[in-house]
Amino acid sequence: MVPQPSAGEDCAFCAIARGEDESVEVVCAGDDWVAFFPLNPATPGHTLVIPRQHVADLWQVEPPLDGVLMGAVIRVGRAIEAALKPEGMNLITSAGKTAEQTVFHLHLHLVPRWSKDGFGKIWPTGDRYEDANLDGVAERIRAACGLFPQVGERESAVAEGK
Repeated sequence: MVPQPSAGEDCAFCAIARGEDESVEVVCAGDDWVAFFPLNPATPGHTLVIPRQHVADLWQVEPPLDGVLMGAVIRVGRAIEAALKPEGMNLITSAGKTAEQTVFHLHLHLVPRWSKDGFGKIWPTGDRYEDANLDGVAERIRAACGLFPQVGERESAVAEGK
């Protein structure tokens, strides 16, 4: 993956996490995360959840922060549901320029949805990806899964002194 900007003065989301950007509306926060409205929300209630620690994207986050962030997303998502009663909700995150990531600090979009919200479809329409070679894809992914511990396994191994 291409190196991304590091934490510090040049990261707008680090500034928000430190409480230095008063232009955003914080709606909820914890010791390790902050939830706020983006400057240009896709729908009413569109909220970003970010870690206070600089992490480039979802694939770079480590335990226990990964679990803390998922707990925050669920908490904030339930709050959005209770407050706004949307018909649905998307959880969206991007990793890398090709995936349309523009701020290289992990952020999870909670986007409340209504049938006529103007947001549009999130899945491409039309023909399938033409260069798709699906031969052996499942086997390669299965093999790679063995390289990474299952959620909770790392914590259990540490607790057991392994």
